[in-house]
Amino acid sequence: MQYQVGDIVRTKKVHPCGSKLWEITRIGVDFKLKCTKCGHIVTLEREKALKAITKKESN
Repeated sequence: MQYQVGDIVRTKKVHPCGSKLWEITRIGVDFKLKCTKCGHIVTLEREKALKAITKKESN
C-alpha cells in the first residue's frame, strides 16, 4: 500500500490515550506518526511502521 504525508492510518496497538488513529507526518527511512487524539509524535523504522499499520483510514 502507498502512504503519503497527511494520511490517517490505524495501528494494531492502542496508544495509552485510547486512540488507534495516527497521522503520517514524515516518510523516508523512518515514518513519523502523530497521534490524532493527544498529539504525541513517534518515529518508527519503516519496517516496524509497515507492520504496525493495519489500515489506511483517509488522506
